[in-house]
Amino acid sequence: MARKVVSRKELRAEAEAAEKLEKEAPKKKKAAKKKTTRKTKKAAAEVRLKAFWGVFNQSLKRVALYDYSQKKEAEKKAEELTSKGKSPHFVQPVKEVIEEA
Repeated sequence: MARKVVSRKELRAEAEAAEKLEKEAPKKKKAAKKKTTRKTKKAAAEVRLKAFWGVFNQSLKRVALYDYSQKKEAEKKAEELTSKGKSPHFVQPVKEVIEEA
């Protein structure tokens, strides 16, 4: 196969000609960027929570719910359900949102 032999001088001359054309071409102005204003985060509304005791089964489904002051009743319910059924039940604190009207 025949290859065209190009000398370094020819390549340099082509590169200089290309640079010259680029310099002579009128440059386009870049579009002005719009200033973006940062949005401030709104203050999160205060969320009020109330504590309860929840009785849960082994698959983490809530079976019963008691006020926080009624822990003994919640534990009795868990013992009763555990002895009655196959799966163990347990008591765990739960926090729920209080909706103010």
